[in-house]
Amino acid sequence: MEKKRENIEKENIEKFKIKRLIKSLSNYKGNGTSMISLILPPGTQIGQINKMLTIEYGTASNIKSRVNRQSVLTAITSTQVKLKTYNKIPNNGLIIYCGEANINGKIRKLNIDFEPFKPIRKKTYICDNHFHTENLNELLEDSETFGFIIIDGNGVNFYKLTGSNSIKIGKFDINLTSKTRRGGQSALRFSRNRDIQKNNFIRQSCEMATKYFIGNSNLPIVKGIIIAGSADFKNKLAKSQLLDQRLTKIILNIIDVSYGGDNGFKQAIEMSKDFLGNLKLMEEKKIISEFFNEISINSGKYCIGIKEVIDCLNDGAIEKLIIYEDLQIQQIITNEGDIKYLNKEKLENNIDNTNNIKEITPYIDYISEHYKDYGCELHIISNKTSSGNQIINGFGGLCGILRWKRTVINQDSDSNIDDTDDEFNEDNFI
Repeated sequence: MEKKRENIEKENIEKFKIKRLIKSLSNYKGNGTSMISLILPPGTQIGQINKMLTIEYGTASNIKSRVNRQSVLTAITSTQVKLKTYNKIPNNGLIIYCGEANINGKIRKLNIDFEPFKPIRKKTYICDNHFHTENLNELLEDSETFGFIIIDGNGVNFYKLTGSNSIKIGKFDINLTSKTRRGGQSALRFSRNRDIQKNNFIRQSCEMATKYFIGNSNLPIVKGIIIAGSADFKNKLAKSQLLDQRLTKIILNIIDVSYGGDNGFKQAIEMSKDFLGNLKLMEEKKIISEFFNEISINSGKYCIGIKEVIDCLNDGAIEKLIIYEDLQIQQIITNEGDIKYLNKEKLENNIDNTNNIKEITPYIDYISEHYKDYGCELHIISNKTSSGNQIINGFGGLCGILRWKRTVINQDSDSNIDDTDDEFNEDNFI
């Protein structure tokens, strides 16, 4: 269970990084068609890609505009150089962005290459005046698996859904006795036989659900189950005492659909999109509720704001770090090697006083890379919930749940940290 939690946490952080990358690349614009987007799925042959780029280089040599021609040729060459650093395409594929972009009025060469955190399916090569990130969106799809049971008077079908990938894993058809009474049978006997058939159908459906959704570890292999159908069978199945209690506990929703089988499954997916998306917000609410509970009981096992968080992180006291995905705190490294912190807006308004800066990194980017160095869990929250907005507006978007009670927190322990609204003071900064 602990390993599963760590995997989910790691994937959420990787998704956050991809979202940040998409946002950043989308803001870059180039001159002409000097920006290359190259996405290669696993199994792609590097030799074929190099051959393609060589042909592209020859074609680009005929571009009439000298400036545009040189920019395109430089981007293609940079891409070829990047490819030479790989003996083969990594297991999850390879993503490369090369080109010259206009960033804050200055032309800068960008050269980004990385292996995605999970396999990417779509191959892309585009040379344009901007980077193409559309296919990166598949990396943001949920990789958790959900079970679907589509049941009606014709039978029951079982499916698994992971992200946008779905698979039918089993089915069972039924031929219920017609409701029309035949001669030679009493109405009571006829109804009783039909009820027996229905009960047997529900029993078999429950047995099959256990077979398909309970793994060798005797635990559910899906995060949750959605039951859908066009008749009352869906409600009877959900309420049946024959349904394994391990599955009953993870029933997420019961949906009324117009069809059975594959068409009913497609309709159930469409009707569940918002619901499944809200599960992430429910997890976000859960960790925030845990934080507020520590405050309400005055446990002393919490910290708030950049000053306390840095202090507690350095002490190894934070068990769960909660941070807003668009936190504006910047981590600044001076030429002397000192580390300081400042709100992004304050830094931009006083850029003339920052000649001693060696490096500026958004703190959210830094901590997403190094949170394990501090031995804590990282929970990245959004502003899509009222509780998330409470953390953002009330506590600056940064807080933590501690392993132990801190009796004394020195608010002035680090004069290099400045997240207040005071006037910019060069002496206190750099």
